[in-house]
Amino acid sequence: MKRVGFIGLGVMGMPMATNILKAGYPLTVWNRTREKMRGLVSMGAVAGESPKDVAEKSDVVITMVADSPDVEQVILGSQGVIEGAHPGLIVVDMSTISPRVTIRIAKELEKKGVKMLDAPVSGGDVGATQGTLSIMVGGPEDAFKECLPIFQVLGKRITYMGSSGSGQITKLCNQVICALNIQAVCEGLMLAAKAGLDLQKMLNVVTGGAASSWMLSNLAPKMIKRDFEPGFKISHQLKDLHHALSLAEDLKIPLPGTALVSQLFRIVEALGMGDRGTSAAIVGMERISGFEIKASEGA
Repeated sequence: MKRVGFIGLGVMGMPMATNILKAGYPLTVWNRTREKMRGLVSMGAVAGESPKDVAEKSDVVITMVADSPDVEQVILGSQGVIEGAHPGLIVVDMSTISPRVTIRIAKELEKKGVKMLDAPVSGGDVGATQGTLSIMVGGPEDAFKECLPIFQVLGKRITYMGSSGSGQITKLCNQVICALNIQAVCEGLMLAAKAGLDLQKMLNVVTGGAASSWMLSNLAPKMIKRDFEPGFKISHQLKDLHHALSLAEDLKIPLPGTALVSQLFRIVEALGMGDRGTSAAIVGMERISGFEIKASEGA
């Protein structure tokens, strides 16, 4: 059984690392805030001293951090994974970052004989906890096959997408669709509330028809209840939309809806709610419409 290293124990990383440990894999963990390692260490994981140390003790190192600069730092920076490189090591970045940065990091690791997979996920904190994530993977296919048993601990739909960067590009497509869907949910709720409908009855109807979606079923009830606890943060959604728009710019294709939704999410961030969940998108719509949904109107 492969020795696994896990770097980044946030909202997604902690339950993912926990599932790997429960599956019986020898696990070494590292997080910038060392306190976050205690729970896993108490369950049998080893606390790494640095990303370099994690790499030295692992056959597969998984990173799950916020954005491109964070991935570059833990992999290529001082005391980074690359400094602990050894023959046969595979690095799996499960963060959502720029495809260009992914390819650059993969090339640097290749110089050390290390293979890299980009394997971002979809499914939020619930999917991470339940081990039902959708995982989209780019990089060398032989490395993918080698890591497949680990992916099967973390997710239910695991798809090899192609060469390095393909996983990240797939995830950006996912994020574009998610963001536009969230905006559609917000607008539907605003229209229903302003017209005086019972919001719960409205949801019961539309979730049973063609408008049904994961966002509608999971985020709309949270919006009504003012539950903005982060399963996925507004700031992270904005980061992903930035990467999607940057890719679109490189490819010379317009994404008008994505650009608009990015600005609407920016309103929420400007209101000081960047660390709240994407259900807080409703607050931006309320602010520009001058009308606030009340829980009593449909909850």
